[in-house]
Amino acid sequence: MTTDTTTNSPVTVLGLGSMGSALAAALLKAGHPTTVWNRSPGKADDLVAAGAVRAASVTDAIKASPLVIACLLDYPVVEELLAPAADALTGRDLVNLTNGTPDQARALAARLDARGAWYVDGGIMAIPRLIGTPEGFILYSGSRETFDRARPALDRLGGAHYLGGDAGLASLYDLALLSAMYGMASGVRHAITMVGEERAAEFGSAYLAPWLQAMAAPIGQGAAEDEEASPLGMQAVGMSNIVEASRGEGVPNVLLSHLLIAMQDIVDAGHDDLLPPLIDQIRKAG
Repeated sequence: MTTDTTTNSPVTVLGLGSMGSALAAALLKAGHPTTVWNRSPGKADDLVAAGAVRAASVTDAIKASPLVIACLLDYPVVEELLAPAADALTGRDLVNLTNGTPDQARALAARLDARGAWYVDGGIMAIPRLIGTPEGFILYSGSRETFDRARPALDRLGGAHYLGGDAGLASLYDLALLSAMYGMASGVRHAITMVGEERAAEFGSAYLAPWLQAMAAPIGQGAAEDEEASPLGMQAVGMSNIVEASRGEGVPNVLLSHLLIAMQDIVDAGHDDLLPPLIDQIRKAG
């Protein structure tokens, strides 16, 4: 059941993939008059049945609300769809939750600013079913005035975290967090491959999952500087042994990529703080 729409500002959602549909549904549930548009109009059917208004065109959708939220495939699609409707954006707030790069976000922000539109970029750190729940959060950057104005609606989508006026920051943090997630996933695949298929189920449930959960806690506490952490020299030996054992188990080199930073070189150079030289080494390797 939706709440009273008379106290909530209208919002338009452009793009009704799984994530866009979840955003629109959360806004409807919170009581925001919601206009939706999608290239395939049929994707709006369930939302329209729940009370949304289906716009006939992107321009009509933008004109329907002071706040427009875009959640599309990529930035080229955003640019393509907004180009013929650019005049309609003048004086309106656009929150773009499309995944892209920091430079793409900054370029779009500059173009919209020249058009007299207000822009905020966003990075969704949630899967669709977590939208509108405390477990999902979204990163935002760009116009602070726009963010503050849109916040009552944005808070309906999940925890709203404003990073600053640089429109590229949300994309940067989004991609960095995804990088950590994919890196962890790569490590998990590597670990499972090391122990073998016949041991994978027990290893994963009894050892791997509890171990990763225990190790996650120190990450936000500066684990590299934790007095209880193993000395860097010991970590370097351990890393070398993992690589050697992996090769002995026939693990493909592609799964070793996250282990091939030469930590021993950092130790031999006399560093006692891993993070700065590790970052420098990774950049040089790139």
